[in-house]
Amino acid sequence: MSRPQGASFSVLDSHKGEKLATITKQDLVYRISERIGQKKVVTKQIIQSFIDEIVQELERGNRLEFREFGVFELKERAARKARNPQTGDSVYVPAKKVVHFKPGRKMKEVVGESGSNNSSDPGISNNDTPGGDGSPSSPGF
Repeated sequence: MSRPQGASFSVLDSHKGEKLATITKQDLVYRISERIGQKKVVTKQIIQSFIDEIVQELERGNRLEFREFGVFELKERAARKARNPQTGDSVYVPAKKVVHFKPGRKMKEVVGESGSNNSSDPGISNNDTPGGDGSPSSPGF
C-alpha cells in the first residue's frame, strides 16, 4: 500500500551532501490513516485539531509537555541592535516571542540512532522491528 505521490526530497543535508525527505501533513495523514484503518478525511481532521490545539495553547502562553516526545514553550527574545548586511547600517530589532521545542529523552534516543538507519522507509528505523520480525511498531512516545 504505497502512496502514489512520495515525499519530496528538497532539503540538502550539509553534513553528508544527501537530500533529505520533506514530510508533509498530507504524507502523515496517509501513513496514519493506513496504520489505524481510518478514513483519510477523519485522520486529517484529527491531526489538524491537534495542531490547532497546540497553537492555541501557545498563544495563551501555556507550555505543552508530551512525555518522552518533548516540550513546546514560548521564549522571549530580547530587543537588540543588528546590522543590515547590504548597507552596514545599524538596525533596531524589537523583542519578540518565539516558539521553542525541547526534545524529550525518547526523541533524543530515537533521532540520535537514526544515523545508522538502513531501512528504505524514512519513517521506520531498525529499532522499530521488535524481535527482528520486520513488522513496524511505534517508537513508544
